[in-house]
Amino acid sequence: MFEILDRRTSLTGNQIKILAAAIIGDALEFFDYFLIGFVLAFLIGPWKLTFGQSATVLMSSGIGAIIGAYVWGWLADRIGRRVVFIGTVLNFSIATGLLYFTPENGWVYLAIMRFFVGTGVGGLYCVDLPLVQEFMPSSKRGWVGGLVTCVIPLGVGLGAVMGALIGSGEWRLLFAIGVLPAFLVLLVRLWVPESPRWLCRQGRYADARKSLAWALQMEPSALPMPTAADAGPIIKSSWFDLFKYPRSLLVSWLGNAGAQTGVYGITLWAPSLFVLLLKVTPQEAAKMMILLSVSGFIGRLSFSYFSELLGRRTAGGLLGLGAGILTIVAGYNYDTTLFGLSAFWLILTVAFFFADGGFAIVGPYAAEVWPSHLRTTGMGSAYGFGGIGKIIGPVGLALIVGSDNYLKPDVPLTQIPTAFIYLGCWFLMAGIVYYFIGFETRGKSIEQIDKELADGLDLSTAQVRQA
Repeated sequence: MFEILDRRTSLTGNQIKILAAAIIGDALEFFDYFLIGFVLAFLIGPWKLTFGQSATVLMSSGIGAIIGAYVWGWLADRIGRRVVFIGTVLNFSIATGLLYFTPENGWVYLAIMRFFVGTGVGGLYCVDLPLVQEFMPSSKRGWVGGLVTCVIPLGVGLGAVMGALIGSGEWRLLFAIGVLPAFLVLLVRLWVPESPRWLCRQGRYADARKSLAWALQMEPSALPMPTAADAGPIIKSSWFDLFKYPRSLLVSWLGNAGAQTGVYGITLWAPSLFVLLLKVTPQEAAKMMILLSVSGFIGRLSFSYFSELLGRRTAGGLLGLGAGILTIVAGYNYDTTLFGLSAFWLILTVAFFFADGGFAIVGPYAAEVWPSHLRTTGMGSAYGFGGIGKIIGPVGLALIVGSDNYLKPDVPLTQIPTAFIYLGCWFLMAGIVYYFIGFETRGKSIEQIDKELADGLDLSTAQVRQA
């Protein structure tokens, strides 16, 4: 049955609806996630926050994302993609809305609620990409997966625009706006059916045919009734089965860790660093972030194309090399100017083309390298392990600069170059992993990838239950 899907050369209106729901979901979830970077720029002065306190607020969502990615990813392989999609959206949007009630000097409350925002964000990212990929033909899976991630910088950019427009005493309104993604649940219920591949693996063949027929806009009777051969044997798997695929584990876990450590370390701190280093207002810092977001958006579009043109491995290596070198160069130029503008800001803007743009490879590839019965579990584990970067990225910078230092303009920040060497090396590590450890998935069907992975594993060691 899925051979008919792979022969398609264009997307139907219903496939575009599935893609649109995932795109909107990613944009809004990362709008919620990165709001804290803009809010923190308003609070560092009035609340007299130290680097350590600020890092605690920033890393709390990272801890939540690790747990959320593991738990929601595991659930999506067991109870289905669609219901988990809805659950994660409600998770992060409600938690963001509750941040509106943050008390004065309540950085502990901020940290606790940001933890719950992170659980939802980590979960959604791990389910919407596999869901979209399982509805797409092989020839379009790479750029479609990249396209889903392309709007994430727009979510960050939306936060930057809102941060630039909000007055210093109105920062809570940003969190009130963050509850709006809850309405995406209605869109998901209307536009997104359950994955036909997941249904096949549950032995629900009639439902799988109906789901794929809806996506291809044809009558179910026009498709052959799927069998176990269409999605492979119905395997009863456990989380520990991930370790039976060591290469998939290494490339997805270490690639995510490197990319996330670098990009979250920069993105979460950038608005505050602009205030401190460049002596600008929080509103001006938010405006400066808009250019970084635009660069990241262009980068994601480009890397979506590179994934099919160059292949996943080469494109992954390119993201690591470009982001790593430029991040280090930016750190050494934190107090210099270029064309009358801050060289730190301009170089970071170019770095974001690779650092943020490369996530058009990081996310989709982390799903492709796992067999179907472990796809969201594997991607969830990779994103969860990589979520360590959401902690060691911002916290690492704080420790290098000095966690007891107060965030105010008269504090010397001579350790900025060292901090950015630290972040740049994480990007370089990711590039090395993708290029030298990764295996190519470009142009291969999901069933072909499953077969190649199975050929490297004696499936008799897995528990297979009868349909």
